[in-house]
Amino acid sequence: MRLPRIIGVVHLPPLPGSPRYSPPFSRVLEFAVSNAKALEEAGFDGVILENFNDAPFRPRVREAETIAAMAVAVRAAVEAVSIPVGVNLLRNSAPEAAAVAAVAGARFIRANALCEVVSAPEGLLEPVAREVAEVLARLRADVAVLADIYVKHGYPLHQRPISEVARDCAERGGAAAVVVTGARTGSPPDPSLIGEAAAGGLPVYVGSGTTPSNLGEFKGAYGFIVGTYLKRPDGSIDRGRAEEYVEAARRVLNI
Repeated sequence: MRLPRIIGVVHLPPLPGSPRYSPPFSRVLEFAVSNAKALEEAGFDGVILENFNDAPFRPRVREAETIAAMAVAVRAAVEAVSIPVGVNLLRNSAPEAAAVAAVAGARFIRANALCEVVSAPEGLLEPVAREVAEVLARLRADVAVLADIYVKHGYPLHQRPISEVARDCAERGGAAAVVVTGARTGSPPDPSLIGEAAAGGLPVYVGSGTTPSNLGEFKGAYGFIVGTYLKRPDGSIDRGRAEEYVEAARRVLNI
């Protein structure tokens, strides 16, 4: 699969299993579908469904109902749009996301700690590359893995150059691309990280803090993953902001 260049994030309402969940589940499905469609119509060429509102998170999702709910929501989005759909199960449930993607028809996942140990508010995030590979092998699934390195809301337990982490994700972790972020949701990364991360040989996404006004700072990025900038106060996609973002991103990426 050719990786999408401009990926919008749908921050789902709290899912079953979250302390913040409020039925009916049909509202989650309606939200997933309507916002995935809004991103496609605005010109995005990829969308990620994320359980952003399930906070506080566990290091790994263990609630069967949460995983099942994500699979149903992802399948609904896959059937509603023609662009590739991705999955991110916070905090670091990439193996579970890989299973969801494989059975629901999604094309890629995002992994917060694929090939490095991260100290995070949720606890220690341990590398999951082997588990992801096992899931995809068992299900014979072609699902791309986008791997965060120096992930936001976390700190590498063993400080190594970001270029070395990127290289490990490429050579040992099975990643298709790497993602660089700022320190927190909505914070942009240092633009110099793009070149350092690219030393691993994989495409590099900027995964937080981008807006139409700062996209030009990230020279050499393969693509952008954006959520916060696109949101209305209720968490849904603002169509005008989404279209403005796509127009600016296309200019920067020359596509």
